[in-house]
Amino acid sequence: MDFLHLARKNKLVNIPLSNLDFEYYRMVAYEFIYAFTKEVLNLDRSIRWVGVANKYGVLLNTEQREGLHAVMTDEENEEYARLTVTRHKTRVKFEPKTGPLIYALGKYEKLNRVTLHIDIDYFLLITLDVEEKNFDTIVTEKVIPLVNREKGKLKADNELS
Repeated sequence: MDFLHLARKNKLVNIPLSNLDFEYYRMVAYEFIYAFTKEVLNLDRSIRWVGVANKYGVLLNTEQREGLHAVMTDEENEEYARLTVTRHKTRVKFEPKTGPLIYALGKYEKLNRVTLHIDIDYFLLITLDVEEKNFDTIVTEKVIPLVNREKGKLKADNELS
């Protein structure tokens, strides 16, 4: 099978060409995504990990709180992103009755996971410390306003013209 090879954080990411939309990958604003994930990570001290995934579930960038022991490997995070995007696509089926999903939260024994659908092409994946009780406030008062303010910058400059 042929693959497109993308460098991300000094690591090579392989994407099967059969799953690829070449125009999409050519126009992603990687520099912005890198800065954006760092900005989300710094919004609150309880944010452990941040990832931005595309509509195919491919992680475009991840950031982790300094000094933190990762719960999952990079490969496991890649699989998590793919499964999360797939789950989101099943949820939208009921939006006419439930209204649009604002964010999804998974509460686990070792951490809390939050998924936000940024736009039709991107998802924001966040993990929070399990001890954090004010996750809704963090998401609705810090993360969502930042996402709403910055999401228009996710496309590369050449796509906007």
